[in-house]
Amino acid sequence: MKRFYIETFGCQMNAHDSEKVIGTLVGRGYEQVATPEAAELIMYNTCSIRDKAEQKVFARLQDFKRHHAGKTFAVLGCVAQQEGEKIFEKAPHVSMVVGSASYNKLPELLVQIERGDKRVTGLSLDTDDTFETPLTRRDNPHKAYITIIEGCDKSCAYCVVPFTRGPERSRTLESVLNEARELIRMGYSEIQLLGQNVNSFRDPAIPGSALGHDFAYLLRRIGELPGLRRVRFTTSHPRDFVKDIVDAIDENPVLCNHIHLPVQSGSTTMLERMQRLYSREEYLRCIEWMHRAKREIAITTDLIVGFPGETEAEFEDTMTLLDEARYESMFIFKYSRRPNTPALRYEDHITEEEKTRRFLILQEKQRAMQIRQNAELLGRVEEVLVEGWNSATSQWIGKTSQNRTLNFVHPAGREANLLGQYAMARVTRTGPSSMGGEAALEPAV
Repeated sequence: MKRFYIETFGCQMNAHDSEKVIGTLVGRGYEQVATPEAAELIMYNTCSIRDKAEQKVFARLQDFKRHHAGKTFAVLGCVAQQEGEKIFEKAPHVSMVVGSASYNKLPELLVQIERGDKRVTGLSLDTDDTFETPLTRRDNPHKAYITIIEGCDKSCAYCVVPFTRGPERSRTLESVLNEARELIRMGYSEIQLLGQNVNSFRDPAIPGSALGHDFAYLLRRIGELPGLRRVRFTTSHPRDFVKDIVDAIDENPVLCNHIHLPVQSGSTTMLERMQRLYSREEYLRCIEWMHRAKREIAITTDLIVGFPGETEAEFEDTMTLLDEARYESMFIFKYSRRPNTPALRYEDHITEEEKTRRFLILQEKQRAMQIRQNAELLGRVEEVLVEGWNSATSQWIGKTSQNRTLNFVHPAGREANLLGQYAMARVTRTGPSSMGGEAALEPAV
């Protein structure tokens, strides 16, 4: 059993978790393969944030069993943590169930699998060693993730994260900087800092770090590292978002001028019901800090429509918030019931038809806003990190510091060999979700 296949669903943290799992297995002599047919060990890294996540997982596990009988199966991630050993009862062909806080224990868990154990688990959330996996396999040679904080101490009424990722645990500042230095040495030029709430980062190695060694301090320190071109981060929580973060971005162009700040609702009464710990006015103060910044900061957000009891007036508050915030883009979700969350006790649920109506209204409003806002970028010259080549359109795919996608043509076409380089491109056309352009200068690096 030395060949494995891994399938990953969910957020960037799940993607990075899979990198840790892959690195650990490769370090033990396993070979990653591209299809489940070629594997002896099939791993499924799961997400439980949306409705019916468990049903989808068990349906996929049945599909794996139907087509790949006799192989060894493992369930990883948030559904593994949420369902635990119940997975063995519902899917007896599964041999290993591992939550994200136990990936550091993978070597010893793999030993149990290799000797033939049929039910192996790693489900403890009571650990400070979450970050210390033996190896991390990174397939993108230019952009890398670093997890700086795990878990969440908030209790948002709709969210399963405190139950699947556990309480907040920050890494030490020095361990983050050391990993960043190593990535730079390996040739990475862009790093993205990850956490359920990066704004809550506090260096556990420094007593009283709440007074100094916080997230803004970490941004300044990592932005000073020689050889690093870009630093991104996600996700932020408005309750812990401070102006010093905006000031740090203003001070150093290495820190990308893009902030994802989930609002969820534009209504203060709805935010109270969601247990978000801030008001509309407090959120808009954060937006004002960004609007007044010296650099132009692109703002993106998450929104939930149809939360229990949401009135038409509260929905309208969300609509008007869009006009004030001027988001670059939004991720809109229809509320879905999740296990172990306070919202399960709420009554006055919104019908699916009404959720869909509100979803489409928000989606169309944001599309119109993006068309109008992106049109203002015509003629602008942007620096992009070239992430790929689109053979269908003969264009290079670039990403700006503000996380906008800019597809552009180059006189030398694919022969320009721009992958992984920084290039200048002029915007010549815009749409609701991307921009088109042409090479403006030779690559910056």
